[in-house]
Amino acid sequence: MALSPLAPAIAGVAEATVIFLLISPGARAGGMGEAFVAVADDATATFWNPAGLAWQNRRELTLMHVNWLPTFRLSDLYYDFVSYVNNVEDWGTFGLNVVFLNLGETERRDELNTDLGTFSTYETAISGSYGATVTDDLALGINTKFIYSHLADRGTGQERGSGTATNFAVDLGVLYKTVDPLLNRNLNLGANLSNLGPKMAYIDRAQADPIPTNLKFGFAWELVNDGYNKLTLAYDMNKLLVRKHPDGTTDPFFIALYTAWTDEPVFIDMTYNVGLEYWYSDLVALRFGYWNDEIGKVKPLTYGASFKVSTYRFDFSYISAGKGHPLTDTMRLSLTIGL
Repeated sequence: MALSPLAPAIAGVAEATVIFLLISPGARAGGMGEAFVAVADDATATFWNPAGLAWQNRRELTLMHVNWLPTFRLSDLYYDFVSYVNNVEDWGTFGLNVVFLNLGETERRDELNTDLGTFSTYETAISGSYGATVTDDLALGINTKFIYSHLADRGTGQERGSGTATNFAVDLGVLYKTVDPLLNRNLNLGANLSNLGPKMAYIDRAQADPIPTNLKFGFAWELVNDGYNKLTLAYDMNKLLVRKHPDGTTDPFFIALYTAWTDEPVFIDMTYNVGLEYWYSDLVALRFGYWNDEIGKVKPLTYGASFKVSTYRFDFSYISAGKGHPLTDTMRLSLTIGL
């Protein structure tokens, strides 16, 4: 399975399964080069950093539908994301998100190339989130998720598996708010360790593959905020924590948390995301972003905009990665509603 163009092309992702868990939801974050772990101030925090829920004292719903690999013009490849958050006084903020990736239909043929019909391929995950403050400046968050992958309706040949698999995983997030000593402006520091869970098996446990455990960390620096104009610089770094050995075996996730750092030089084997967001009077926003995956040779530019009407926020983002690249012309539209 190929990596979604809506997720950073993190090196080593081919060693993991259910990589749809890395698809980045929300057109707002998409316009910022997918640098959002230290922002995480809307309903998409259930994906980016559950600790960001701690300061969301409201109810909010985000919806997104995206055509997947649009340059191939395949209408049955798409990604959906829904997230809802709700603050409960004296308890913290709870959230729920659902992601769904449809990969279309595939022909089934036997050893004699006889047409046996078609089957659908899709994957989905449901996450429950919680975030709360530990101190006035520090918040922690957690996601628990159920994962379902339907690659086929049955195994092929003599395979014992059904072509489907289920799993559970956990995300851990932290967000710290401070003030920088240079400009005396707000500075957020955030991190999210996502997809901590056992391997998934479609056939048998001996052929199980790891899920894409990922460490994302970064900052969001408020460069300007005069009441009408607000400019934020965000920067993220990603490290996929999956380790595959020369004999084809892979480490369990709790071991790969350490061993994955020895695969490649650390600074090469990471993805770097940077984004700018400008708001005028909380009504209109413009965004620009970029990310650099040196090993995957993915270095796209991103653009985005928003406008807000009453309790409705409409977000748009666009990716430009060069002629012929599957990322090019990827557009995201999302709607966020304050309830």
